[in-house]
Amino acid sequence: MNPLDIARWQFGITTVYHFLFVPLTIGLSALVAGLQTAWVRTGKPHYLRATKFWGKLFLINFAMGIVTGIVQEFQFGMNWSAYSRFVGDIFGAPLAIEGLLAFFVESTFLGLWIFGWDRLPKRIHLACIWIVSVGTLLSAYFILAANSWMQHPVGYHLDTATGRARLTDFWAVLTNSTMLVAFPHTITAAFVTAGLFVVGISAWHLARRRHVEVFRPSLRMALVVTFVASLGVAVTGDQQGKVMTAQQPMKMAAAEALYTTERPASFSIFTVGTLDGGREIFSVKVPGVLSFLATGHFDGKVLGIDDVQAAEQAKYGAGEYRPIVPLAYWNFRLMAGIGFLTAGIALLGLWLTRRGRLPANRWVWRAGVVSLTLPFIGNSAGWIFTEMGRQPWSVYGVLKTSASVSPGVGATSMLVSLLSLTALYGVLLVIETRLLIRYAKAGPPSEEETLGGDDRAEPSLTFAY
Repeated sequence: MNPLDIARWQFGITTVYHFLFVPLTIGLSALVAGLQTAWVRTGKPHYLRATKFWGKLFLINFAMGIVTGIVQEFQFGMNWSAYSRFVGDIFGAPLAIEGLLAFFVESTFLGLWIFGWDRLPKRIHLACIWIVSVGTLLSAYFILAANSWMQHPVGYHLDTATGRARLTDFWAVLTNSTMLVAFPHTITAAFVTAGLFVVGISAWHLARRRHVEVFRPSLRMALVVTFVASLGVAVTGDQQGKVMTAQQPMKMAAAEALYTTERPASFSIFTVGTLDGGREIFSVKVPGVLSFLATGHFDGKVLGIDDVQAAEQAKYGAGEYRPIVPLAYWNFRLMAGIGFLTAGIALLGLWLTRRGRLPANRWVWRAGVVSLTLPFIGNSAGWIFTEMGRQPWSVYGVLKTSASVSPGVGATSMLVSLLSLTALYGVLLVIETRLLIRYAKAGPPSEEETLGGDDRAEPSLTFAY
C-alpha cells in the first residue's frame, strides 16, 4: 500500500468512528433537555429519574466524541499537510469558531449542568442543558460549513503566487447552498439516532417490565421524535439529492450506477455490475423516479457516468474521475433504506403502545432493541457515500486527494500510526460498550435517590459523576 491509501484508510476509520457519537449526542442532549423541562413543569418524579438516567448515557457518549474528534483533527497535520496548507485559510476559519465558540459553550454549560444539581435554581439549571443542546447544533453547523466547502467551494480565490486558496467571503462559506441542505439532513438524522437509542434501551427494560413508569414515557417520546425526524430526513435528503445532482453530477450517477445519460431516468432498485464497477450487467428499475429525485421532474435529464467522465476530462485534464461505483451505489441504498425503515419502526411502535398498551410478544421488544443499531449503520453509510462519492477530489474541482497527502510522511510511519489508532479505537470501543451496558442495565435511580428529601424536590448530589 502507498501512503495515500493508508492515509485515506486512517482518516476514513477515524471519521466513521467519531461519527458514531456525534449525531447521538446532538439528539440526546435535546431529549434530556425535554425530559428535564417536563419535570420542571410538572414536578413528576419519573421525569427527573428519566433525566438523570439518559443524562448519564449522554455524558458517556459526549466524552467519547471529544476523544475521537481530537484524534481526527490531528490527522490534518499528520497525514494531510499538503491539504492543510492549501485550504487552511478557509477550512480553518469555521473549525476555529467551532472550537472557540460552540465547543466552549457546550463544555462550560455542561459542567454547570453536571455539578449544578442542588446548587442552581431549577430553571437556571434547566437553561444550562438547553444551552448545551444549542451548542451542539452550532458545532454541527460550523463543521458542516467546512465540509460543505470541500463539496462545493465558494467564497475564495486561488493565490497564484503561493498556490493556496484564500478566503474572500466568509459569509458565502457559512451560507453555502450545500451546507444549507446538509445541515438539516444531518440534524434530523441525529434525532433519529437519539430516538432509536432511547427506544432500544427502553425496550430492553420494558420487556422485563422494569421501571415501567420511567421507560414507557421515554419510549413514547422517542418513538414520536423518531417518526417526525425520519420524515425530516426524507424531505431534506430529497433536497440534498437535487443540490448534489447540480453540483456533483458524477456522485448522483454513481449513486444510481447510471452509465449512460437518460431522460427520463429510471431509479435502480437492484443492480449487478462488473467487478470494477465499469458496466451494468443486470438491474431492476422503476421508470422516471430517478429523474424526479434528481431534478424534481419525472422527465428530467440525468447525466450518466460515462458522459460525466468525458466532461470532467475535458475540463480538468486526463484522469479517472469515477468513484468506486459499487461502494457509492450500495451505501446510498443502505442509507436511504434505513431511513424509511426507521420511520416504519417508529409508526409501528406508536401503534403497538397506544392507550397504555405494552405488547406481550417478546419479539416486539427484541426488534426494538435491535433497532438501536440501524441509525448508526445508516449514518456511517451516508458519510461513506458523501466522502467516497466525491473522489478523486478532496476539494471538488480544485484539489485532488492524491495532491493532499503529506509529502514527507512515508508508508511505514503511516502504517504504524494506522495500526496504533485502530488498536486504540478497539480499546475505547470496549470501554464505551461496557460503560453503556453497565449503566443502561442498571436503570434509573430510585425516587428516593433523586428527590433527596428536599421540599423543593431538587435532586441530591448522587447525580454528580
